[in-house]
Amino acid sequence: MPEGHTVHRTAGIFQKKFAGSTLRVSSPQGRFTDASLIDGSKLLSAHAWGKQLFLKFEPAILRIHLGIYGKWRIESHEGELPEPKGQVRARFTSDKDFADLRGPTACELVDTEGYLGVVSKLGPDPLRPDPKGDEGERFVSRVLKSPTPIGQLLMNQSVLAGVGNVYRAELLFRAGINPHTPGKQLTREQVAGIWFDAVALMPLGVRTGLMLTRDGFLKGRPKLEDRYLVYKREGLPCRVCGSSVVIEIMATRKLYYCVKCQK
Repeated sequence: MPEGHTVHRTAGIFQKKFAGSTLRVSSPQGRFTDASLIDGSKLLSAHAWGKQLFLKFEPAILRIHLGIYGKWRIESHEGELPEPKGQVRARFTSDKDFADLRGPTACELVDTEGYLGVVSKLGPDPLRPDPKGDEGERFVSRVLKSPTPIGQLLMNQSVLAGVGNVYRAELLFRAGINPHTPGKQLTREQVAGIWFDAVALMPLGVRTGLMLTRDGFLKGRPKLEDRYLVYKREGLPCRVCGSSVVIEIMATRKLYYCVKCQK
C-alpha cells in the first residue's frame, strides 16, 4: 500500500500539471458514476492528508484512497489520447496531460462537510506544516495515553496519518524501540522523537520518490535494495549489532525489527 509520501508526491504533481485547468473527467471502467458531475469543471487545488488525496473541483471535492491495489499513470499527451491500460476507474485530461487511476479503494465525491468529516478522523500528518507544534503534541498525547503496542499505533491512521509498514519498521528501529511496547510505557521524549524523525525523513520520500531511512544512503552509488535498515531484511544481520532481523505478524501486517537493538 502506498504510504503518505507517495500520496503527497501525487498531490504535488496534480497541483503542478492540472490545478487551474478545466479537466475532462471520465470513467472508462464505468464504476465512477459521478464523473459527469465534475467533467468540464476546473480543478482548484490538490492536497493530501496521510494516505488520502483530495482534488478540489468547483462543484465538489474528489476523495481518493489508493488502498492496496490503487495506482496512477500520469503522462503528457499530444493529439489523440492513448487507450486506457487495464480497468481505469477515472481519467483526468487537460490539453497537455492525462492521469489514469486504477484500482483505488475509494474514489468518491464529497462536499465540504463530507471532507471535514473525513479529515476529522485522521491523525497528525508529518508531511503537513505544523508551525505551532500542535499536531506533534496531538500525536504524543494520543500515544502516551494508549495501552496499545506502539507498533500498532503507528499503523493507526487516526493516530498518525501517512505512516505504513515501511516507515513503521524503520522509525522504530531508528528510535531503538521494541514494537510491542505499549504506548503509555514510552517516555514523552521517545514518542516526540518518533514524530520529529518522521517529519525529517518523509519529505525525502516526497522529493525523491523513495523511502530513504538510512542516513547518508545516497552518497556514492548505493544499491536500491540496500536502502532499508530492517524492512524486508528478515534473517539477515542487523546493520548495527549483527543479530538476525526478526519478522512477525502484528495485527495482520508483517513486522520487522531487531530484538537486540530494539529493547
